[in-house]
Amino acid sequence: MLSGRPPPARYYTGDTGVAEELAQEAFAQAMASRERFDPARSFQGWLHGVALNVVRKYWRRQRNTSAAHARLEAMGRSCPPAGVGPDDAHLQRERSRVLYAVLAELPERLREAFLVRELQGLASEEAAALLGITTGNLHVRVCRARAQIHAELRRLGWLPGGEP
Repeated sequence: MLSGRPPPARYYTGDTGVAEELAQEAFAQAMASRERFDPARSFQGWLHGVALNVVRKYWRRQRNTSAAHARLEAMGRSCPPAGVGPDDAHLQRERSRVLYAVLAELPERLREAFLVRELQGLASEEAAALLGITTGNLHVRVCRARAQIHAELRRLGWLPGGEP
């Protein structure tokens, strides 16, 4: 959150507006619970953990609701980058929509590991500490998430070897 990377909530929600609301909530919760911060540990890691807990609560509230699915579809309608033609922009939006829909179906523990390690690019040690697991467990979860994502994208025809 403080390192110049996009806020973690953006990766988890795919919606900038929701991510901003969750980031505000995370900062408010961090301020309210600042006495729990251990100065011997990383402040960024602690703050990231607070944000992750806020996002977890968000996903639990959104699970199996039509609002969650509507948000996933809305992500695919975002504005394309400059210089991208209409066909490319449509394909890019569709890829994003499909990927976020596949991510939403992953078990929470696999989705979180994949997002913090692969999309946010945290180092294995940092990601494992954030999730409260060992680096070995992190690697297992990320590997399983990748396998499930690839299998589903293949099944949907987005990768070779899937249904036409």
